[in-house]
Amino acid sequence: MARNSEDVLTDPPPPAADERLAYGSAPKQFGDLRLPAVDRLLPLAVVVHGGAWKAMYNLIHAGHFCVALGEAGIATWNVEYRSVGDPRGPWPGAGDDVAAALAFARHLVERYPLDADRIVLLGHSAGGQLALCAAKRAQLPVVALAAVSDLRESAERVGPDGAVARFLGGMPEEFPDRYAAASPRELLPLGVRQILVHGDADADVPYSQSVAYAEAAGDEAELVTLEGAGHFELIDPAASYWPRVVAAVQALL
Repeated sequence: MARNSEDVLTDPPPPAADERLAYGSAPKQFGDLRLPAVDRLLPLAVVVHGGAWKAMYNLIHAGHFCVALGEAGIATWNVEYRSVGDPRGPWPGAGDDVAAALAFARHLVERYPLDADRIVLLGHSAGGQLALCAAKRAQLPVVALAAVSDLRESAERVGPDGAVARFLGGMPEEFPDRYAAASPRELLPLGVRQILVHGDADADVPYSQSVAYAEAAGDEAELVTLEGAGHFELIDPAASYWPRVVAAVQALL
């Protein structure tokens, strides 16, 4: 059965992370670090949760996803960030927070058994937009799961009351500079390897958006199509698609 946003919000919480660490002074500038119990340097996935850039969603729903990545031998830094509904949450606040959390990951490498040469960004939905933008700044590879990769297209399709317009404060014709700075499609080329994973039955973020993005990105990007998958199966370790998500992450580590 396809999962929806209500399922995500009502999931029981995951097991506690190994550590919760602040990367800034604001209340939502923190992340959860999970370290698999293996005797070697660990690859690290910096995970950016989705939720339409709305404060009602948080990093808890990505915790099960992170636990499952740990079972595959991948450490995770599950990042919280300010979003719409928080002070300074709309753009560029959320983007600045993810960039700061990614910079803090470099300190994690010094303190924990993490491999500085094996770091990947991983974002779902709105978190995919944030991860793709951060990837260009940090020059790190990125796996984008059902990412909102073209903010201009999304705003024009949904309208001024949609999540994108609320996140950026208005429509493209009102704030063209914001869309140019925040939309991954307009930031191409990113200069890093990208794998886009998207279900072709996604009713929240159109699969066609990832198709168009991958075509525009050329050799930088690979599109992995999950036949019959909706929006949330990509972050559900119990879904049959999960091994393909893990394989995408491992391919960039």
